[in-house]
Amino acid sequence: MRAFLVVAVAASALTTGCFSGNDSESSTGAAPGGSAERLAHAVTAEGLHTHLAALQHIADENGGTRASGTPGYDASVEYVAEQLRRAGYTPHLQRVRYTDSHELAPPELARVSPDPLTYSYPDDFVSLRYSGSGEVEAPLEAIDAYSETSGCDSSDFDDFDTGAIALIRRGGCFFAEKVRNAILAGAAAVIVFNDGSPGHEGPIEATLVHPVEVPALSLANELGEALAQQADAGTVRMRVHTNLEVSQTETANVLADLPGATKGAPLLLGAHLDSIESGPGINDNGSGVATLLELAVQARKLDFRPQRPVRFAFWAAEEAGEFGSREYVKSLENPIDDIASVVNLDMVGSPNPEPFVYEGDRAMQEALSDAVRAEGLDPVTVDIEGRSDHAPFQEAGIPTGGLFTGADEPAPDGQPHDSCYHRACDTVGNVDFEILEKMADALASAVFGSLTASDS
Repeated sequence: MRAFLVVAVAASALTTGCFSGNDSESSTGAAPGGSAERLAHAVTAEGLHTHLAALQHIADENGGTRASGTPGYDASVEYVAEQLRRAGYTPHLQRVRYTDSHELAPPELARVSPDPLTYSYPDDFVSLRYSGSGEVEAPLEAIDAYSETSGCDSSDFDDFDTGAIALIRRGGCFFAEKVRNAILAGAAAVIVFNDGSPGHEGPIEATLVHPVEVPALSLANELGEALAQQADAGTVRMRVHTNLEVSQTETANVLADLPGATKGAPLLLGAHLDSIESGPGINDNGSGVATLLELAVQARKLDFRPQRPVRFAFWAAEEAGEFGSREYVKSLENPIDDIASVVNLDMVGSPNPEPFVYEGDRAMQEALSDAVRAEGLDPVTVDIEGRSDHAPFQEAGIPTGGLFTGADEPAPDGQPHDSCYHRACDTVGNVDFEILEKMADALASAVFGSLTASDS
């Protein structure tokens, strides 16, 4: 999961308790074996904790990571598939192959002049995923370094000297956009330093989505600020060792269907299963995985039959660039007809949370907001700008929505929603189980029927 922009607060109360897809047929309904209320009650913090503890154990046994293409991710796939099989599903593994970025050696960064200084990896800086490989020693040029949109517009580079190293502040747009603009302006290398807001002090592991041809690093805020103050007179040397030419990663999505009372295009509930390379990813996004997995398990126990089929999807390689969900959408013959709508869960157990509801399909947004409100929370509408696995569905014209409790951006108290976002400390101890259970219950209520549905 990547950064987002809050666009509105507290959507007004609306009457709908469930939502439809691309046709007029209701997507959910009361089940033969139980109501949505019973299903929400069956999804507990204890059950959610069981799944998160299992994912933590997998990471602990596999070098602290569950990133796609690693044994930790393969073990995560096995765990999810086995839990689904035990519950009575027939999970399908969809193979995903993509070009990945692998470092052959740790990157290097040093200020050559003035006042030579060697920076420490990974405390001071990390390479951006899909960075180009090579060594560059060149003058440093700060790009509107005190602006919240530094490097987001090609005009920011109007006076840039070809062959220099671009120094850019984080914020305002994707890392990939900043780096692309710098390369088009003739940068020999790029450094993006964090913006210094609470939780944004150190270097951040981020993806450029596609390989670039120049070295690109992420730098801690304080060090970036210091470089910006003397950038025009300074020279920097940086070196990145990556191999993108033959680095193919093979991994898998996990898919499972809950049959509906009627046939038709399924409503898809998705969450990415992978973590970043440098951490176990328990809030990001074990929390979404645990929610969907426990919801799937309890729905089978209650013999729940929604009006429309529901498909549970656990995506590969979101952190690398949403490759799993994009491969799935590419595999659909007619995406807008084959999937009724999509609900994405990416981080729903943040330790300093806000109850965000995706700004997207209006009916879905209203239903999820109502369900969140019924949990005693005040829903906040959020535009996450295609920065998670809902993006390829949205691009294909499929109605999308989702729930979220915040990443490393500041909460109303000024502190990050999740100070361990994209860090090794994103462990089970980083998860707020109270908010996780409430968001899981809200999802169950919104997706599987209105809050007033009676038991059968």
